[in-house]
Amino acid sequence: MQAFRTRIRLTALGFIVLLLCLFSVLLYLGLSTILHRHIDEELVTLARQESQHVELQNDHITLSPPGHRHKVQHEEDDSDEEEFEFPEHEEEELKHAIRFSVVFDTNGRVLWSGEPDATRPPLAQDIITRVLEGEPLFETIVKPGRSPIRRIFVPFEIDEQGPYIFQTEKSLRFVEETLWWLFLLLAGASTGLLFLAWWGSGRLAQEALAPVEALSQTAATISGQTLSTRLTLTSPYSEFQRLAQTFNGMLDRLQQVFEGQRRFVADAAHELKTPLTAMKGNFEVTLQRTRSTEEYRETILSNLAEVDRLTTMTKSLLTLAQFVGDRPPLVLQSLDLSPLVEEVMNELSVLAQDNGIRLQTEYRPVPPLTGDSSQLKQALINLLDNALRHTPSGGTITVRVGAYERSIRLSVEDTGPGIDVQHLPHLFERFYRVDHARNRESGGTGLGLAIVKEIVEAHGGTIRAHSQVGQGTTMTIILPFEHSRT
Repeated sequence: MQAFRTRIRLTALGFIVLLLCLFSVLLYLGLSTILHRHIDEELVTLARQESQHVELQNDHITLSPPGHRHKVQHEEDDSDEEEFEFPEHEEEELKHAIRFSVVFDTNGRVLWSGEPDATRPPLAQDIITRVLEGEPLFETIVKPGRSPIRRIFVPFEIDEQGPYIFQTEKSLRFVEETLWWLFLLLAGASTGLLFLAWWGSGRLAQEALAPVEALSQTAATISGQTLSTRLTLTSPYSEFQRLAQTFNGMLDRLQQVFEGQRRFVADAAHELKTPLTAMKGNFEVTLQRTRSTEEYRETILSNLAEVDRLTTMTKSLLTLAQFVGDRPPLVLQSLDLSPLVEEVMNELSVLAQDNGIRLQTEYRPVPPLTGDSSQLKQALINLLDNALRHTPSGGTITVRVGAYERSIRLSVEDTGPGIDVQHLPHLFERFYRVDHARNRESGGTGLGLAIVKEIVEAHGGTIRAHSQVGQGTTMTIILPFEHSRT
């Protein structure tokens, strides 16, 4: 598997190679175009200047030397005549160009050549036709072992006689040498830049991935005993600071879940240990001596009560375990909450009457909601069971149903002794009891409210408690109008 650091370096190097190639090609082509255009412009100038020196004497073509003085009339005064000479560097160019110049007639025959001994083939008819149209014609001659030659053909007249064709040429050796040195310069500079880019990208990748390496090392050391470890990054980049914060936030959540699970296992073991210890003690006491049938019966009945308590606790633990997963055991359907509340109230009315407690309901119209009727029923039963255990005889439990701000609120209010405010944040924790002794005597497992919380949150809702000592307690479930899970 390729390392990400190597991938960064290769990617950066690839982009630089692409840019260098693009820059080099554009520079090379641009300079080549400029040089060739410059050569063509020089050829045009030389051809026109040389063609002006061509003279016709006794039906023979001659070319006057470049140093010959030509008299021209001044543009501002026709009577005054001025003499001028070509500048020295232009004379040298003309002398050099004359050597390679040729004059042709309209049939393509050579009338004059700067190299009399050179054999010049007649011009092709297509070249003659195109030149006589009036525009200069260029061609490039390439011969093995020699530098290319740029050649020009221009039409001209001699003393209003003609037309004739003038040809001159110039070597492209200077252009080739210039482009070759440019190629070497670009190749050398590009190679140096690539080495620098490879070294620089390595340093940049090392600096950029240092926080990731630190994150990997920290993650490798984390275990159940070191969940309190936190990552500290010194990187100046906001992305890595955010990564460190996210990673530490994840560790905070994992630590909370791990500690919660550890407390849950410890509390579950403690709760299971109590009835098992009681059962073992009953059996040991019973076996110490011979008992009567009635005494054996009482021992068995006592242990059966503990077994029932263990069964209830086990069912509650299994219910909680089901809701811990990503897919809670819900069968969603559209349902009306009022009949469900009425059904639960009827089921618990006998128990309330036996305890001398009055059950009442207050309904307001609410829209249907999407939920699991059996799970919501279980949640309401747990809330009412909790209220019945803590409401004294003669008290009242009120169930209210109403719609508020795109949500349905179901509250259970009792007239019990109330709960101190310090206990409210922990009411829905597993095995949490405000009064441990009283709850065990009343048969509570400490899991009822925790199950209610899991059911409500699985439906996309929330639950909260409000209580004051001496003024009773109110548990409120808030559910959205519509909720769906996939």
